[in-house]
Amino acid sequence: MVVILSFFYSTIGILKMNFEDVAEAINPDVYKQFKQAIELGKWPDGRVLSVAQKEICLQAIMLYEAKHQIAETERVGYVDSTKKTEPCGTDKTQDDVSTIKILH
Repeated sequence: MVVILSFFYSTIGILKMNFEDVAEAINPDVYKQFKQAIELGKWPDGRVLSVAQKEICLQAIMLYEAKHQIAETERVGYVDSTKKTEPCGTDKTQDDVSTIKILH
């Protein structure tokens, strides 16, 4: 969180704000960078996102999408239910039996 907030501080000159204020101040370029970072799991410079950074980026992206009324089909995490005919994990070509080896 500190890395992202310091990024905001240096990028848009925020002195003291809470998370919602900072997330609402995101511009389209930062939104795209955050979205790409979530999709790839790393920052543009190649550093891997930590779990905390992923959570913060996702929260900021969701706030941005809600504020800017991004179409549901374009939002992060959208799953097109019209293409999905069965719930996940219901592959009928595989049986539900697996072998368990007990090692002593």
